Amino acid sequence: MTEILAAVAYAGDEPFALERLTLGPICDDEVLVRVHATGICHTDILAKNGILPFKLPAVLGHEGAGVIEAVGADVTKVSIGDHVVMTFDYCGRCPQCQGGQPAYCAELLARIFGGRRMDGSETLEDDAITASFFAQSSFATHAIAREQNVVPVPKDLDLAVLGQLGCGVQTGAGAVLNRLDAAPDSSLLVCGVGTVGMSAVMAAHVIGCEKIIALDIRQQRLDLARELGATHVIDTTSADWKKELDAASPGGVTNAVDTTARQDVISVAFEHLAPRGTLVLLGAGVEPQACFNVHDLVSGGRSVCGVAEGDSAPDIFIPQLIELYQTGLFPIDRLVARYPLKAINEACAAASAGDVIKPVLIMPEEIQS
Repeated sequence: MTEILAAVAYAGDEPFALERLTLGPICDDEVLVRVHATGICHTDILAKNGILPFKLPAVLGHEGAGVIEAVGADVTKVSIGDHVVMTFDYCGRCPQCQGGQPAYCAELLARIFGGRRMDGSETLEDDAITASFFAQSSFATHAIAREQNVVPVPKDLDLAVLGQLGCGVQTGAGAVLNRLDAAPDSSLLVCGVGTVGMSAVMAAHVIGCEKIIALDIRQQRLDLARELGATHVIDTTSADWKKELDAASPGGVTNAVDTTARQDVISVAFEHLAPRGTLVLLGAGVEPQACFNVHDLVSGGRSVCGVAEGDSAPDIFIPQLIELYQTGLFPIDRLVARYPLKAINEACAAASAGDVIKPVLIMPEEIQS
């Protein structure tokens, strides 16, 4: 058993509370990770607010990065002392997993939102508090994960930068690099440039897309998007923003990515697709319905699709993103704002207000509240 310090979410209108909890023993296919840092994702906030189906009170967190402290008897992928990024869990056996698409695993929702192992057992000894969020619950000094959902990373890289690869970055980058037929002569519209949208911008820049248009309501994010590769940035709080978008995309864009999950924004993105263009929906939890003109969809040969976790096979895609980061082509360190674990409520508030792009919690060296 392992004593940990964790941030516990009780309700959307209550702050996270730091509490000492106890992790039970690991199973044969699991690892114990000493968490160094973990990103705060919009999904964590949605779960805390009761918008996503996860039982509270709970330890959330699903962009953890740290060092392996113990391994189960059947684990071969990692060893004690290895540095890892934790990501989503998947079964590895269903047709989607066997076909190289674990983000669409038949058991995905049960594994990331079930709050316990697939055999019904719990990772926390504290029965009143739910854990195993995305099979990690990394808002804590230690986390139990499966061998399947940890990815080894180079020991000389900053774990506080790498954790976001487990969800937000691979989602945005993967939408462009794995799903869309993006090419140097193509154009991309990115609606919302938080972590996911900014990663899409950087991925399009890596490809060399001719035109990359970023939309957001925060000028500081648009300024960074331009620095990271956007050729056009549009502040949607401006009265003339739709005219600016029309001027930036005559004839429409080849592809569009929406991270906002807002009906009005999704409609605008669809309306600006060129014939045979594709709109990828990445956002969730805000407005679950969207409307499209069927005539425009069919007659223009346009496509609308959802993408989960960037169509990523994490053991393959995360190392590819790390290589791009190491060569300077994918500067994900520019997204990070660091906070100590004890400042988790301030970090979440800053993220919700749009003051930071990727708040990252740094765990204390010693377990103390």
